Amino acid sequence: MHLTLAHIGPRIAARAGSKDGFSQLTNLYLERSAPFARCNAEAFRNEQSFLEWIGKQQGRTTPVTSLLDSRGRQMNSEAFAAWLGKRRDDGAQHLVFAIGPADGWSDAARERAQLLLSLGPMTMAHSLARLVLAEQIYRATTILSGHPYHSGH
Repeated sequence: MHLTLAHIGPRIAARAGSKDGFSQLTNLYLERSAPFARCNAEAFRNEQSFLEWIGKQQGRTTPVTSLLDSRGRQMNSEAFAAWLGKRRDDGAQHLVFAIGPADGWSDAARERAQLLLSLGPMTMAHSLARLVLAEQIYRATTILSGHPYHSGH
């Protein structure tokens, strides 16, 4: 399974000497997820370029697209892992988790998504949301594999 963490906004490189700790930690969690699933991060200038990219990601199966949205479904870590595991078990090859533009996703984008996911009712910076989502992806992959990282609280 291939997991992509996408966002609308500037491409942020977490390189040596970079002061962007959020990007460094986000990449760390994506790297930690690699033994369980192929992971990468993508940045897009706007919603339209993201939607065009999604349209080009056709493999054996259509990518499962999850958009972060304040009106979306909230899940605890176990439920998120179960959701991810169900997609995997149903044969999904590519799951895309995307953080949208500052003014939110359009109705058209939300209609194309298989899941609207909310990290909670609070508003947070996109860089922090990417980090939280990357950690939850790692946590979900460890829950599904029986790894001791997740202790259940």
